Amino acid sequence: MSATKYLFWPILVTIAGLAGCFWLGWATSGTLAGALPYLLIGVVLSVLEISLSFDNAIVNANKLEQMTALWRRRFLTWGILIAVFGMRIVFPLAIVAVAAKISPWAAVELAIADPGEYERIIGDAHLSISAFGGTFLMMVALSYFIDGDKDIHWFHAIEERLSKWASVRGLEIAFVLGVVVSFAMVLPPLTAATFLTASIFGLLTFLGVELLGNILDAEQETMGAAARGGFGAFLYLEVLDASFSFDGVIGAFALTTNLFLIAIGLGIGAMYVRAMTIMLVEKGTLAEFRYLEHGAFYSILVLSMIMFAQSLTHIPEVITGFLSAGLIGLALWSSIIYNRRHPEVLSTE
Repeated sequence: MSATKYLFWPILVTIAGLAGCFWLGWATSGTLAGALPYLLIGVVLSVLEISLSFDNAIVNANKLEQMTALWRRRFLTWGILIAVFGMRIVFPLAIVAVAAKISPWAAVELAIADPGEYERIIGDAHLSISAFGGTFLMMVALSYFIDGDKDIHWFHAIEERLSKWASVRGLEIAFVLGVVVSFAMVLPPLTAATFLTASIFGLLTFLGVELLGNILDAEQETMGAAARGGFGAFLYLEVLDASFSFDGVIGAFALTTNLFLIAIGLGIGAMYVRAMTIMLVEKGTLAEFRYLEHGAFYSILVLSMIMFAQSLTHIPEVITGFLSAGLIGLALWSSIIYNRRHPEVLSTE
């Protein structure tokens, strides 16, 4: 399958989405000068989503390789609908509805009639979102590195030691709780209480998804190997994708308060992430570039620390995107160097 075929739907969605951005601007202002900024913001939001989601695509591809063909198709169809409509539209509306104690429809009306107030409510919920997402993503990253079965190491001095420490039960949980408590200690009391509560929910969500996934996979294992990697893996990827989406959704409000413009721009970016995921799975890129997955999980670890740090100060999304792309680019470069030095390993894979 050529790269063009992978990009067919993303390009089609891009054309339709940018046309929708231009129409929103025209309908709002009635002038070409007013429509062009909407078009530009749509482009910037798309690029923002793509730059923040390189690691998401790699982690998704890694999990999808372990899933059955049926659940893989379901994730790539239902999953993208949940990602675009659930996280980019329903999630912000749900935050506003809960925070303002209004109905979801009233939240839609608020987003249209008073976008400033809508943005303020979203901003007030940023601490809880950062704490929840930071905790969940840090658990994801540490669970990858603190693994006794992990035998390929990028930074040997660090990763080999972490792999040996896997015998210490609950080590990653203790580390995450230590980080959470450290941040809570420097926050004002009321803010710290909110931060701790959201972090605990993030930890419980990770453990709950892991538990449910193990139960479901254990039940499916009795049905044969072909049945493994089903709903449990699907659920894990959906929660993971939601956590990845937090920073993009919140960062989008720095560019615009128009809910529909945000949904279109981030939705375009999500389509490219889906295309990258499919390409990584079908072309076996993760097996070809041995450190690419490592770069993604280091990126997740950095992203989790950034989300925690945002409880104290604002960190521009461009920094997050730059660090994410930089780590993955470094991992890709290291993989290429390794393949050149060890061609016999690549030929046997």
